[in-house]
Amino acid sequence: MPKLRGEAFWRETLRSAHYVVAPMVDQSELAWRLLSRRHGAQLCYTPMLHAQVFLRDANYRRENLYGEACPEDRPLIVQFCANDPEVFVQAALLAQDYCDAIDLNLGCPQMIAKRGHYGAFLQEEWDLLQRMILLANEKLSVPITCKIRVFPDIDKTVKYAQMLEKAGCQLLTVHGRTKEQKGPLAGVASWEHIQAVRKAVSIPVFANGNIQCLSDVEECIRKTGVHGVMSAEGNLHNPALFEGRNPLVWEMAEEYLEIVQKYPCPLSYVRAHLFKLWHHTLQVYQQLREELAKVKTLEGIVDVNRELKLRCQEEIANQKEGEKPKEGLPFFHWICQPYIRPGCKENGASGTEKSVRGKRALEEEEDGNSELLSKNKQKKKLRNPNKSFDPSLKPKYAKCDQCGNPKGNKCVFNMCRGCCKKRAFKETADCPGHGLLFKTKYEKSLSWQSSQRVIQNPEISRRGDAEVGEAAVLKEAGDGAV
Repeated sequence: MPKLRGEAFWRETLRSAHYVVAPMVDQSELAWRLLSRRHGAQLCYTPMLHAQVFLRDANYRRENLYGEACPEDRPLIVQFCANDPEVFVQAALLAQDYCDAIDLNLGCPQMIAKRGHYGAFLQEEWDLLQRMILLANEKLSVPITCKIRVFPDIDKTVKYAQMLEKAGCQLLTVHGRTKEQKGPLAGVASWEHIQAVRKAVSIPVFANGNIQCLSDVEECIRKTGVHGVMSAEGNLHNPALFEGRNPLVWEMAEEYLEIVQKYPCPLSYVRAHLFKLWHHTLQVYQQLREELAKVKTLEGIVDVNRELKLRCQEEIANQKEGEKPKEGLPFFHWICQPYIRPGCKENGASGTEKSVRGKRALEEEEDGNSELLSKNKQKKKLRNPNKSFDPSLKPKYAKCDQCGNPKGNKCVFNMCRGCCKKRAFKETADCPGHGLLFKTKYEKSLSWQSSQRVIQNPEISRRGDAEVGEAAVLKEAGDGAV
């Protein structure tokens, strides 16, 4: 059967999917994909897989893709990160029989992607990307797709998308943020960039960014003209997002935990999902938050989930008529709802006010009020009540003569440890301040080598003893003469 391309691939293989669950590291595992599909998702991606590891490690393949067959988990796209055409294609060949397409991750903006030289940090290397996609398009029996981030400049983003299409990409997912927009600096995704790409290419396009509820999905499709919309964080906080519902949190949590019993996954994945689902409730019940963080078994997580449910049900029973959600939430905390990052008021989408409490409070401490500190800093404050986070009170360190990092207080060279180590090694010197003893160890080594030569050649030892004895006799004779 010939490989389908472009629109035909989206229409027939992907069944004209409009609602897409994003690839999420340690979060879009089989159990979560099945939960999402039960509640409206039409297409799912695997978590990002490392092509090099997938190629060499059979256990990695089994844990991430070769596990129990699940007919309900289709259509499915497997995503890889890679920076070598041969490695990427070899890994994809091992995966192609278990999915409907292979996706190349060109959107990961995290530091680990920078260190590994993949994801969004390949977006300037167009020749390499062309070779990777051309080879994959030639060798694979399934289509090749790409997920990208935008450049600040719309025209460059359009040319980037057209280059990928020309190389053989059959479907493009565009995350409307640059690689610098991440974490607290995420900001709002640009649908303008996505719309420009959609108009400039002939292959199907999915949009990613600013999706927190079904009305956002509909508005995004209307404004950008894309074929489908992908959700990551919105889906994690409300798996029923694509149904247009806001269910009770414990309903989704219990259903997910039931699926995990059948399709097990690492406990860390389960814990992370419950932290997302119960995000707003765990701000209220901090003790249960700590218990969820410490629990070591799936049964323990089920128990914490049950206790959270009971607390919420008690709260509902004691609720006063006409009472409204606190902290500016659109719904009561026991209802699945969006979480908006600080500075990311998502309004390019639905026009609905979403003044949701931020994940972090202000980082600055002005009057010692702990509520102005982030959660990590509040924990540090609990351990050390005298600790201050005022930048002006931070100690000033003398700088290394070489690199500008803080120098060691007792360094004989007035350097940081790294620079000191290089110099001490080069000069065969000691720096007691940094515990570097190159000279001492070298001298000990010479002494040991000398002793080994004596042990291996006793003649040297006897000759030495004879010389010492002769010298003693001469000395005695000299003393007698005097």
